[in-house]
Amino acid sequence: MEFNNELLIQIIYIGMAILFVLGLKTVYSKMTARSETGVSGRKKAKKTPGKSAAATILASAENVIIVPGYGMAMAKAQHDVWELARVLQEKGVRVSFAIHPVAGRMPGHMDVLLADAGVPYDVIHDLDGINDQFPTCDVALVVGANDVVNPAARNDISSPIYGIPILDVDKARNVVVIKRGQGTGFSDIENLLFAEDNTCMCYGDARDVVQKMIANVGSL
Repeated sequence: MEFNNELLIQIIYIGMAILFVLGLKTVYSKMTARSETGVSGRKKAKKTPGKSAAATILASAENVIIVPGYGMAMAKAQHDVWELARVLQEKGVRVSFAIHPVAGRMPGHMDVLLADAGVPYDVIHDLDGINDQFPTCDVALVVGANDVVNPAARNDISSPIYGIPILDVDKARNVVVIKRGQGTGFSDIENLLFAEDNTCMCYGDARDVVQKMIANVGSL
C-alpha cells in the first residue's frame, strides 16, 4: 500500500509538471501573437508618415480637433500642444480641443492641464459638445489618448469597453495619433482606431513629437 501511495504521488507530480509545461507553452504562444499583432489576432496597420508629413496634413486642414490624453500628461506636453495649436491658428486653421471626462489620471485631468497651458475655455469642448463635429473635421490630432478614442466601444459587442461613451475620432476625415509606443491602454486591448485607413501613427514622446511638428508647420 505504501508503494502504491508513492507511485500515486509520483504520478501526480508528473501530471503537474506536464500541465505546467503546457501552460508555459500557451502563455508563450499568446505573448508571441500579442507582439506580432498588437493584442488580438488581427495585425495592425502601422502607418508612420513621419512628423513632417503629419505636419503637412495639419497645416493643410481647415479645422483640427485636438484630443489630449494620458500620454500628454506623462510627457508634460500641454504647453507644446497649445503652442502647436497657436501656430496652426496663425495659418488660418480653426482649432478646437475635445476632452473626454475620464481621460488622464482622474476626471477633469485634461481640463486642469489645458488651463495650466493657458488654453482659452471657448476652444475646449466636452464629449457631448463636440462629438457631432468629428464627421466634418479635416484632422483629429490624438495626443496620448487611447481607450477613450477606441471605436471598439461602439462596434465590438465582445469588447470589455463596449457601450462606454467615446470621442468619435475615427469619424474625422484624417486622424493623426501621437503615441509613445505600440502598447495598449489601461484596458489592455487593441485600439481599432490605429488600424483604420484614415489613421496615421507618429510614435515617440508626445513633447518631442509635438515640438518637431511645431517646427515643421512653421516652415510650411
